[in-house]
Amino acid sequence: MRAPFIAAFAAATLLGSFAQAGERTVTLAVENMFCAACPHIVSKSLDRIEGVLAVAVSNEDKTATVTFDDARASVGDLIKATTDAGYPSQARPGADG
Repeated sequence: MRAPFIAAFAAATLLGSFAQAGERTVTLAVENMFCAACPHIVSKSLDRIEGVLAVAVSNEDKTATVTFDDARASVGDLIKATTDAGYPSQARPGADG
C-alpha cells in the first residue's frame, strides 16, 4: 500500500523539479557603461554564456535585459560575465532572478 504512494510522491517531486526549469528573463543594473561601445561589450559577454537566448542592453538606462534557459545558466553566471568584462552588475530589485 505504501509503495504506490512513495512512487507517486517521487514522480511528482522529480517532475516538479523539471517543470521549474525553463526560460527566464532578468534585468541587470550594469555599472561602468559610459560610452557607445560599452553596450556592445556587455552584450557580447552575456551572449557567450551557454543558455542565453536574448540580450538587450540600454546604455541610457544602464541595464541589460537577458532571457535565458535557467537549466543551463543562472543569474549568477550573468553577473559574473558582465563583472569579468569590467561591468559589475546586479539583478534589479523586483526583477525576476
